[in-house]
Amino acid sequence: MSFELTASIILKTAFGRSLKGSLMDGKGLEKLLHETTVVVGTFAAADFFPYVGWMVDKLSGLHSRLDRVCERFDGFLEDVIQEHLNSDKIKDNQHEDIVDVLLRIHREHVRSGATWFTMNNVKAILIDIFLGGIDTGAITLVWALAELVKNPEVMKKVQGEIRHWTSEKDRVTEQDIENFKYFKMVIKETLRLHPVAPLLVPKKTTAKTQMLGYPIQEGVRVYINAWVIARDPEIWDQPKKFIPERFNDNLIDYKGQHFELLPFGGGRRICPGMNMAMATIELVLANMLHRFDWKLPDGMTPEELDMEEGGGFTAFKKVPLKLVPVDNY
Repeated sequence: MSFELTASIILKTAFGRSLKGSLMDGKGLEKLLHETTVVVGTFAAADFFPYVGWMVDKLSGLHSRLDRVCERFDGFLEDVIQEHLNSDKIKDNQHEDIVDVLLRIHREHVRSGATWFTMNNVKAILIDIFLGGIDTGAITLVWALAELVKNPEVMKKVQGEIRHWTSEKDRVTEQDIENFKYFKMVIKETLRLHPVAPLLVPKKTTAKTQMLGYPIQEGVRVYINAWVIARDPEIWDQPKKFIPERFNDNLIDYKGQHFELLPFGGGRRICPGMNMAMATIELVLANMLHRFDWKLPDGMTPEELDMEEGGGFTAFKKVPLKLVPVDNY
């Protein structure tokens, strides 16, 4: 459910249509994205042994898996692009979706004689939007609900706050969320305990430098372990526990200015979709908590809830979360 919701939002923004009207059904797109993040997060020998590692990756089947994923993604994006190119609708700049904007930029570069912005560049940007925008938001929603169900006292407190401020409304608006102080703490604690991309996006050094006395050469790939940082006992008290109150009167935020909490990265390479992701997550989760009470199925207790993380580029919940919504009205 959370995947289909976030996918519909991104597809509406990028393609100007909902998930139901897309060129791939919801389950097919979810499977493709999941396979992509798993492959991207898989160990690649070539990263550590550049001259011979490619042979190991070929023998292990990694190359063929990458080829299959890329072929499916390329076919999907090619269909989307052709659909926009063949559309009879005349769009002005105020009603363009992201695909329209990228195709317009491509046409302008072709007319000017520039060759650096090709159709492959268009597809690469669309892949970034897909991988960075759809799966990540859905995963955060799942972890937030899982932690709230596993901690009933926190669930009761956050629902009480939301329903207090929206007692005469049937839904939560973006303006209402500004009043939800504890709710925002719950979001922060979810991002701390379950950063969607545990190792962030890999970086490369642009010059020789030193860190803690160790020389680091130019062109070295750098991984930032945001998962470990967010669970460091020297920074956080009881780091493995879900305690939203730790952010009460605490200036640490997730927007890249505090190195203790980096779910979106920081600096010039911070996630460009952070604001949209947070607006979506906050509005969706607030409405889910406002409208429904969420129960575990078949008499299951919070202690029995499996919180194991799946492996790959993203840290999704390995065992799917199944909850029963009870209408609050």
